[in-house]
Amino acid sequence: MQLTQEWDKIFPQSNKVEHHKVTFKNRYGITLVGDLYVPKNIRSGQKLPAIAVAGAFGAVKEQSSGLYAQEMAERGFVTLAFDGSFTGESGGEPRNIASPEINTEDFSAAVDFLGLQNFVNREQIGILGICGWGGMALNAAVGDTRIKAVATSTMYDMTRVMANGYEINMKQNAQGGYDRAQPQMDAEARYQLKVQLNNGRWETAQNGYTPLSPANNLDPKDITADTPKFIAEYADFYRTKRGFHPRAVNSNPQGSWETTVPLAFINMPILQRAGELRAPALIVHGEKAHSRYFSEDAFKSLGSKNKELYIVPSANHTDLYDNTRGKIPFDKFEQFFKANLH
Repeated sequence: MQLTQEWDKIFPQSNKVEHHKVTFKNRYGITLVGDLYVPKNIRSGQKLPAIAVAGAFGAVKEQSSGLYAQEMAERGFVTLAFDGSFTGESGGEPRNIASPEINTEDFSAAVDFLGLQNFVNREQIGILGICGWGGMALNAAVGDTRIKAVATSTMYDMTRVMANGYEINMKQNAQGGYDRAQPQMDAEARYQLKVQLNNGRWETAQNGYTPLSPANNLDPKDITADTPKFIAEYADFYRTKRGFHPRAVNSNPQGSWETTVPLAFINMPILQRAGELRAPALIVHGEKAHSRYFSEDAFKSLGSKNKELYIVPSANHTDLYDNTRGKIPFDKFEQFFKANLH
C-alpha cells in the first residue's frame, strides 16, 4: 500500500495534537488506513477516552471525518478518522464498493485498534458517524457493546434511501426546509430496480465486479435554477476547493460506486434493531437539511434511555461537513462524550 505521508487534508494541521497515519485490519482481513490524533499534553502512562470517526458516505478521512477527529483530539480525546473498506487509502478489491455489513464492521475494527493502544482506556471508547456513516455508527453501537457512546452528525440511513428513494419534496419550502412526501419507490419500483441491477451482473461478473455506475457528481458550473438545492450543496462541497479531495468517490468527476452496491442496501435495513440500543446517543442535524427526517426518525426508534436530538439552527446538510463558524456544534459533541465515556 502506498500511503500519502504529506499533509493533504482540506483543513489546516493543528499544533495541539500529534498526527500519525496508521493501519489495522477488520475481521474480513481488509486493511484499513486511518489518521490517529493524540493530544500533545498526554502524560506518560495516562489512558485517555477515544473516539472513532468516519464519513461522509463517499468521502475520505482527509475531509469531514478528519476535521472532526482533529478538533475532538484538541479537546482531550484520542481520535481515529479512517477510510472505510474499498475506499480512500484503505484496502479491499474491487474499489468503490460499499456494504452495510462490512462498513458497520469497519467501526468495530476501529474500536479494536483504539482499545489495543496503551494510551487509550478501552472502557471509554465512543464512535461518531457523519452523513451515511451515521447510520453505520448507530448500527455498530447496537451490535458492539464495547461502544460506550455514539453520536451522529447530519445522518443518512443509506439502506433506507436506497430502498425507498428520497422521502421529501426535492425543492425547499418557503421556510427553507423540506416537506415530507411519499417514498419515491414502492415495492414494484424496487423490484424493477433489482431486475435491472441483477441483469447487469452478468457483464459486471465478467469484469471482476469493477464496472462503476455512470458518474453523477455534479459540476458546480452545471448548477441551474432547477437544480435541487441540496444537490447544489453537495457540488459546492465535493467539487470545489472547499472540500475536494482526489481520493473521494464524491469528488472525482469520473467517480461513482460499483454497479451492484445498491443491492445489499435495499435488502438489509441497518436500523431494524435500533430499539435495542443501550448506549447513550447524540443525534445532530441541521434545521434546513434535506436529510433531517433521517435523524428525526432514527432518534424516535432508538432504545437508549439517554438520548438527545440536537437541531442546529439554520444549518443545511453540508454545513455540518466543515462549517466551524457556528454550525458544527463541537461544544455539544465534547460535552456528550465527556459525560458518557466514563
